[in-house]
Amino acid sequence: MSGNGNAAVYFVDRHVDQGRGDKVAFREATGLKRTLTYRDLATQSGRVAGALKDAGVMPQERAIMLVLDQIEFPEVFWGCLKSGVVPVPLNTLLATSVYETVFNDSQATCIFVSEELLPVATPAIEACATLKTVIVVGADVPKEMIAYTDFITQGTPMPAIDTAGDDVAFWLYSSGTTGQPKGVRHIHGNLKFTADTYGKQVLKIREDDVVYSVAKIFFAYGLGNAMTFPMSVGATTILNSERPTPKSSVDIIAAYRPSVFCGVPTLYAAILAYLDGGASMPELELRSCISAGEALPEDIGTRWRALWGVDILDGVGSTEMLHIFLSNSGDNIRYGTSGVAVPGYNVRLVDEAGKNPALGEIGELLVQGASAAIDYWNQSQKSENTFEDGWVRTGDKYTQSDTGQYIYCGRTDDMFKVSGIWVSPFEVEQALASHKDVLEAAVVAAQDDQGLEKPMAFVVLKSGEDNAALQQALKDHVKDKVGKWKYPRWIKIVPDLPKTATGKIQRFKLRAGADV
Repeated sequence: MSGNGNAAVYFVDRHVDQGRGDKVAFREATGLKRTLTYRDLATQSGRVAGALKDAGVMPQERAIMLVLDQIEFPEVFWGCLKSGVVPVPLNTLLATSVYETVFNDSQATCIFVSEELLPVATPAIEACATLKTVIVVGADVPKEMIAYTDFITQGTPMPAIDTAGDDVAFWLYSSGTTGQPKGVRHIHGNLKFTADTYGKQVLKIREDDVVYSVAKIFFAYGLGNAMTFPMSVGATTILNSERPTPKSSVDIIAAYRPSVFCGVPTLYAAILAYLDGGASMPELELRSCISAGEALPEDIGTRWRALWGVDILDGVGSTEMLHIFLSNSGDNIRYGTSGVAVPGYNVRLVDEAGKNPALGEIGELLVQGASAAIDYWNQSQKSENTFEDGWVRTGDKYTQSDTGQYIYCGRTDDMFKVSGIWVSPFEVEQALASHKDVLEAAVVAAQDDQGLEKPMAFVVLKSGEDNAALQQALKDHVKDKVGKWKYPRWIKIVPDLPKTATGKIQRFKLRAGADV
């Protein structure tokens, strides 16, 4: 078979053939602080592939990856692709019960797990009948499991198998804000398409870039940031195996001087608050910052640009589309919007009747592009509802401005009407977040004593104390910013907001506690 469509050939082996073998592909900022060159990655991933084959793990069988952001992650991911085994990277912050559900749903036959995650993973491993091979990344390995170093030295290194670009390559489990995760199946060609579109034409990734993504690699957004885009050009990625904090993020920027920083709105806001509190600004090498996961409030973008001297390219993507398909870029940056379609993608809005809404009216965002997943594993009805005639329903509500930018309003399930008019929770949240005392906010619908829906806000403060004067000031601030009828009738000051591991606010949890 000529013209091997195996993504590992393009993203890994090609760099050795083209003279970049000694270039550092990954550098650990935490843990053992090791480095991994492109040549080493090609060798190690070949060993993983050979070990999987020798262990009897067959092409298209699933291999769970419960691996922290460390150099073994790319070795395992690309090794699986080389062997035809389907890697399934999972959120490393889930509960045992969720892992048990996902392990059994995927019908995986082997698992790679970082030793730090064994306490939460082991009961789920024991409850999954299909798992036959357990490989532990680390030094402290239970006797019934296999040490990663022993596993890969037992196998015979092998090159990437021949495969078509439209063969299934990997799965990602969706990190939706409600319900159980769904297995999203992606093909080999999806990876290069995101690199050729967003990576090349929006981020403009370069070989001399150093990339640091606070979004972990198990997340579709982090997979593109930390692997697909830098590896498409032979750049270097900084890995952090620990949970990111404002301090650790600033410290890593100071120590490793990335040129590209990939964050989420929550962390951008937290870093600004951390620096406002007196922390030292690092010496800068940043040329580009990007954001996704949740819409970026306008105030956060403008404050970041004023402090760091670089814009945040805010965009929207999804696990189903693999990465960002709608984004601000270059000189076309409008904070408070998600920008325009990334070259290579088509987007459109539809109303509840399936028609195109008038300019300025709210509709659901649909997207079309060659990075779309093929389906949800074992969920035919949900697949049919989401993947429709070549378009993917995002579940996000948007309006479009007269200059073409798309303005986020909220998830379909989060929208509500006040006096018969749609309210965008995000618009109210942006207004609240622009107040000097507010770190972040989330808005949901609550019923008044007449059973009518009105906005209710959950607010995290960065300064000030909860009292009647502050609450009234926040209400007045929203009235001045977005209109008198949209202001939150009730405000609850909370220490934090419930979020998924990828930074999305879990508004369903807030709605459950929205008693007034």
